[in-house]
Amino acid sequence: MKNAVKKENRSKRYSEISKGLDKNKVYTKEEAISELKKLSNVKFDESIEVHVRLGIDVKKTDQQIRTSLTLPNGTGKTKKVMVFAEGNFADEAKEAGADFIGNDETIEEILKTGVINFDIAISTPQMMTKIGKISRILGPKGMMPNPKIGTVTTEIKKVVESQKKGLVSSFRNDKTGNIHQVIGKKSFEDSHLIENFDAFIKKLKSIKPEGVKKSYIKNIVLSSTMGPGLKVVIE
Repeated sequence: MKNAVKKENRSKRYSEISKGLDKNKVYTKEEAISELKKLSNVKFDESIEVHVRLGIDVKKTDQQIRTSLTLPNGTGKTKKVMVFAEGNFADEAKEAGADFIGNDETIEEILKTGVINFDIAISTPQMMTKIGKISRILGPKGMMPNPKIGTVTTEIKKVVESQKKGLVSSFRNDKTGNIHQVIGKKSFEDSHLIENFDAFIKKLKSIKPEGVKKSYIKNIVLSSTMGPGLKVVIE
């Protein structure tokens, strides 16, 4: 019954904030961000998200999208960072503000319980052979350290600080070939959200797989956590 009530309330709220919107209109990024802020009627600071439909073949490994980017103004989200490191690297991670330092015992505990209490996993190259034990746990969650996205590194201090500030964000396509990326909070200045949006789209374009011969970016939608999706011009 509670679920039914929630769905009903959500439907009424959606209908109210979406009233008057032209579902077929294609907005500029500036117009979409401004409109989403006007439509927001919740008390918390909503995230602003970009959703992109790609023209990739998800069945082909050479067309999979997985990378990271540095957002000029961060996402506004605080992340819990786990660093798998030993010796001086572990000390460096602590000084940089890592929430957890992973060692052999940590790996065995995760292997035993399957419990993940962090958002980002960073590792030194030396620890990767040990982390292989829990790849089946971290992998499906998109949390396995990977040199391609900068989470396998010896520059521990730099990477941890960037992650803690929310500047670095990783993304990959889902099973349907879509990409979803938070570019900030509703409370951000419009100009900061636009800078983050531009940085994300620029990065996405720069990693277009060679095998994609037709349209690469098919559709872009901007939305807030609880708001409607607004189609955005593909530049």
